[in-house]
Amino acid sequence: MEETRNSSKKFKFTPTLVIMAFFVIVLLVALGSSFFVVDATEQAVITRFGKYVKTVGPGLQFKLPFGIDRNYNIPTQVVQTEQFGFKTLKSGTVNQYQNGITEESTMLTGDLNIVDVEWIIQYRIVDPAAWQFNVQDRTKTIRDISQSVINMLVGDRAILDVMGSERSAIEAQALGLMNENFDQFGLGINILAVRLQNIVPPTAVQAAFEDVNKAIQDMNRFINEGREAYNSEIPRAQGEADKQIQVAQGYAAERVNKAMGDVARFNSVYEEYRKAPSVTRERLYIETMEEVFNSLDNSTLIDGQLENVLPIKTLTGGTQ
Repeated sequence: MEETRNSSKKFKFTPTLVIMAFFVIVLLVALGSSFFVVDATEQAVITRFGKYVKTVGPGLQFKLPFGIDRNYNIPTQVVQTEQFGFKTLKSGTVNQYQNGITEESTMLTGDLNIVDVEWIIQYRIVDPAAWQFNVQDRTKTIRDISQSVINMLVGDRAILDVMGSERSAIEAQALGLMNENFDQFGLGINILAVRLQNIVPPTAVQAAFEDVNKAIQDMNRFINEGREAYNSEIPRAQGEADKQIQVAQGYAAERVNKAMGDVARFNSVYEEYRKAPSVTRERLYIETMEEVFNSLDNSTLIDGQLENVLPIKTLTGGTQ
């Protein structure tokens, strides 16, 4: 009993001890609320009494304790995705019939047809302060603007263009228009990609549209086959034409050269004829008869009933 009393007197709480304990607790709380960690994929927005002060980067950061400063970590390096017209569940399956999903994907095209359009957008936060403070319901704003842009672009086109050749154009224009709208709202995000997924007509007319698509594919296949045949035949025909042209040019050059040679030979003979007409006539006659005799191949020229071998010219000096 005496020891208990002595022990109580020894560890008795004095006002000084209580004050010291209070300051130690306050110091621990201050230290605990003065530091925070920002992940490598984040930036932190700092507010003081609810007013924006600054934005800090990754690492261990300091702020005023006791709630004077508050930090909001924003994932600025993470690419985020919004899905429209469908929703991928955690199991990996796709649910297209959740409340509100079917309605947002049903659109009216420029030729007054109804089409179901599924698409996704990918975006990244580029201004953490704007993202935190400028818009209250950020996700709804993103979805509403994206839906209005896609509705407008689909409504400007025919259904076959939306389902076929205009997909890339719609994606490119939607990217630019969405970024313009988000900049005007000061949402602090940048759209990185817009991707159209399934674009299908209503179930009641889907079979007819499949037939149309098949016909379009067949048409494109025939066009490609025709172009392939054209590309294979035209070079060959062009080569044949070039060959014939070269042959004709060679033949023309040969005939011209031969004609020029004949003209030159005739001119030379004519010059000699002018100098000695009788000698030239005799030489030409002899040369001609020589060619005639050489072409006869040992044929008989003599007729027994004639008085001379030929009535053209006497071959001997006298008559027979």
